[in-house]
Amino acid sequence: MATTAPPPSDLRPAKSVVYCGVCSLPPEYCEYGGTTKKCSDWLAQHHPSLHATLYSADSTAEGLSTLSVEAQKRAEKDAQKKAAKASATEAKEAEKRATSRIYIKRVERNKRKYVTEVSGLEHFGLDLKKIAKELGKKFATGSSVTKNAGGTGDEITVQGDVSEDIEEWLLENYEEKIPEDNIELIEDKKKGKGSAGAGAGA
Repeated sequence: MATTAPPPSDLRPAKSVVYCGVCSLPPEYCEYGGTTKKCSDWLAQHHPSLHATLYSADSTAEGLSTLSVEAQKRAEKDAQKKAAKASATEAKEAEKRATSRIYIKRVERNKRKYVTEVSGLEHFGLDLKKIAKELGKKFATGSSVTKNAGGTGDEITVQGDVSEDIEEWLLENYEEKIPEDNIELIEDKKKGKGSAGAGAGA
């Protein structure tokens, strides 16, 4: 009985390709993006051996040694520019988060019936649909993403008077992303129409 020869090496399945969790490029190309430092930190945490290979002093020196003196200077200048740009972007995002607010509004819809509206979560990089689903499950009530009153953005509407509970839940589950001082509770009580129509039949 004839034995089957193994397939040539070029026909065998290639090893799985790693993609950066920050910029989504293969780690070898992270340097061409504007988030090199974040990419490096992510790779060190998730693929330490690959990080050691790509970011070791030897590999950096080896890469630069193949360039001319002028090209080396340009490469260093480009790397400094990219690092500065990434740092500035990160600082801008941090400043934006620091000044942004999450508003949790208790709204009276009908007599003794309330809904709670949550807006501003997107400023902290949170997924509104995911949060709405989690809140609905947590409080066993209706929870959905809707347009805000001005139609300028989205907010989460949760059935029931649960504003304080939502604040506590957000700080418990997203304390790393949301500072406590950035959450504001608001009460929006709707005025009844009874007084307006009281004298109509007189």
